[in-house]
Amino acid sequence: MAYMFSFEKLNVWIDSKELVKLIYLITKEFPSEEKFGLKNQLRRASVSVASNLTEGTSRNTNKDKAHFSTMAFSYLMEVLNQIIIAKELGFIKEKDY
Repeated sequence: MAYMFSFEKLNVWIDSKELVKLIYLITKEFPSEEKFGLKNQLRRASVSVASNLTEGTSRNTNKDKAHFSTMAFSYLMEVLNQIIIAKELGFIKEKDY
């Protein structure tokens, strides 16, 4: 088996990676005029969740690790906000929501 970094063993990171893939699939269906709007924002914010979890594992102090976990949670709330808005605009189907 290949070497695994510590973040790859975290269930929360695995879930956040799955979220990124779902966001990319769902936003594929967004209107073309959203290419640089909500579509881009959702994709970037979802990637930031996973990225901050990853970066936090490389930090030495608990304070630094906690900071990156807090940032990941903040980006997750940003994703939630944007999903709610996208649903209300009719960009996301009820079943996907």
